[in-house]
Amino acid sequence: MNSDPAPEPREPKAALIFDDPLDQQSADDTDRGWGERTDSGSAADLRRFLDEKPPHHL
Repeated sequence: MNSDPAPEPREPKAALIFDDPLDQQSADDTDRGWGERTDSGSAADLRRFLDEKPPHHL
């Protein structure tokens, strides 16, 4: 006789999903996906201006 407890039932494998992938929003569809900053306000605007200022505008 086997004294080991019965193994727990496993979760079923995920089924194949045939949804249209173009219906879902990707990370590139958002400002955050393109590296845009989410903070706002005058201090954030100044920081962005200084970070993105071309080198010839010193």
